[in-house]
Amino acid sequence: MKDFLKGKKLILASGSPRRQTFFKDLHLSFEIRLKPIDEVFPSRLKGKAITNYLAKLKAAAFAGEIKVDEILVTSDTIVWFNGKALNKPQDEQEAIKMLSKLSGKTHQVITSVCIKTIDKEVIFHDKTEVKFVKLMPDEIAYYVNQFMPLDKAGAYGIQEWIGLIGIKSINGSYCNVVGLPTHKLFQYLKKIV
Repeated sequence: MKDFLKGKKLILASGSPRRQTFFKDLHLSFEIRLKPIDEVFPSRLKGKAITNYLAKLKAAAFAGEIKVDEILVTSDTIVWFNGKALNKPQDEQEAIKMLSKLSGKTHQVITSVCIKTIDKEVIFHDKTEVKFVKLMPDEIAYYVNQFMPLDKAGAYGIQEWIGLIGIKSINGSYCNVVGLPTHKLFQYLKKIV
């Protein structure tokens, strides 16, 4: 399986340790390249349109820099709840508010991925429904204080303590909730080369 990329170099434009681990676990050789992006999107966008827009925006930052033998991968994840995107919390108080809103309810985790070569661009997304049990205020406070989930959309990581005690059910890809729909990524990478 190592050779399916046919001599192409894979570039992951993400500082997320979870996405980097997924690439390693998929046995993909890759290089990390980062560019600062202001993750602002038009307010008219909803759901997957937001993540599609941001994944494409992150790829656009590399315009003119992708070489013939390179494949760039960018990605964006949001938590979609009650018609609004819950992005990364600004501070601990906002993280507590987000988790309090999600407590006992179902939300969607939406991730979009943009794969770009010198002459092609593909954008796809995946959606997973996640249901929380009713979380107690002291459980939310403990999680936020111990795990500092300020780098995570919706203020939680399903793979952390809160996922072990608080997730009642998921409908869809677990990996997508962690931050990357690996099953779809692998199939699209095979198609783009």
